[in-house]
Amino acid sequence: MTTPVARRSWRAALAIYRRPPVVTMLFLGFSAGLPFLLVFSTLSAWLRSDGVEVAAIGFFSWIGILYSIKFFWAPVVDRLALPLLTRLFGQRRGWMLLGQAMIAAGLAGLASLDPVGHLPLVAAFALLVAFGSATQDIAIDAFRIESAPDDVQAAMASTYIIGYRGGLLAAGAGALYVASWLSWEAAYLTMAALVGVGVLTVLVRPEPERLSLTTQLIHEPRVRAFVRHSRGRPRALRRLGAWLIGAVVCPFTDFFTRHRRKALWLLLFIAVFRISDLAMASMANPLYIDLGFSLATIANVTNIFGIAMSIGGGILGGLLVARYGIGPILVLGAVAATFTNLLFVALTLAGESLPWLVTTIIGDNLANGLASAVFIAFLSSLTSRAYTATQYALFSSLMTLPGKFLSGFGGLVVAAEGYAPFFAIASALGLPAIALAIWISRDRTLVPPPAPRTA
Repeated sequence: MTTPVARRSWRAALAIYRRPPVVTMLFLGFSAGLPFLLVFSTLSAWLRSDGVEVAAIGFFSWIGILYSIKFFWAPVVDRLALPLLTRLFGQRRGWMLLGQAMIAAGLAGLASLDPVGHLPLVAAFALLVAFGSATQDIAIDAFRIESAPDDVQAAMASTYIIGYRGGLLAAGAGALYVASWLSWEAAYLTMAALVGVGVLTVLVRPEPERLSLTTQLIHEPRVRAFVRHSRGRPRALRRLGAWLIGAVVCPFTDFFTRHRRKALWLLLFIAVFRISDLAMASMANPLYIDLGFSLATIANVTNIFGIAMSIGGGILGGLLVARYGIGPILVLGAVAATFTNLLFVALTLAGESLPWLVTTIIGDNLANGLASAVFIAFLSSLTSRAYTATQYALFSSLMTLPGKFLSGFGGLVVAAEGYAPFFAIASALGLPAIALAIWISRDRTLVPPPAPRTA
């Protein structure tokens, strides 16, 4: 009979937030969140205020596709050594600095343009920002996973969420304030300067320890087999083949080898965990407007209560995982993210009720913040330290794509059935995630146990 593992004390759980790797993610989260709105809503506001046609602005939303397909170049970020940067700073920090350089260059390029008459150049610089941002995200995720053990990942995820929200605020409200006081050019130059927050963080924090690329390739059976069978072929071709097998093939075969029959169920769980809240997201603002709430009321409530509760939920999720482990909190996150969608049903039935709007925003964002923190910790625990960038990029893309796809049909369901049935259906979509979360939480091979009790 095994002895149950004692849980970490509340004091020890709180002390996790003072650890340097956890604090680091606050600033790297800010660096990751900063570019996002600058190529979406903030850029759209600039283009429209300068007289660019709405039809042309709509095409700029396609830039966001880069964030959903970043797993295509994640193997390069994972395994390719950058000239000079990797030697000076390491694999993860070198790629983060390259991504930040692209972001800053793209923002400075946008600041130098008059959008009217220069839309192709605006699109080119916006693509550079988005590509640099997605590349930075890949490197930051790998850096986070390799910087601390699994039981600290939820706390790191929660500080990352806080920092990310701060970056969104700076790029959204902050950029709009600067533009209203000075100019759009000054706003984008200010945002380019704020990229320095991430740069300084990378420079002061050490590179996480990991095996060298050569050592990793030597220990890969598939790479060794390729090297044996390719004897006599050109050396450059053999090196390229070994690199491709190690960077592209092995991350996928490693996951299926480790989890075997459970692998497909895990991928299904990753795909459905966020499907409930992502599927309903496109209809939240239309609901508020159709109920009669003013834009000012919507903005104030979603900003004040929404952001605060999202941050609070992230901190709570990190704290609960540190004390109780990933398993039970994964179930709690799935349940909370699913059933808080029923608050939108209640809001629909209540009509233009400010208390119900506040309650709905608080519940939805608190649940999403908690669910995001624990799910990031879970994905991090599934990721092999040998393939962090590639595997996590695949997981994070799989996590969002099904929900975003279904979200596009939200308007059709609302038009046919109304808001209340739509949000009830969206809530029901989360039931498979709850069932899978319960199964996973009972399997000690899939979720690490809580840390031992410490003072």
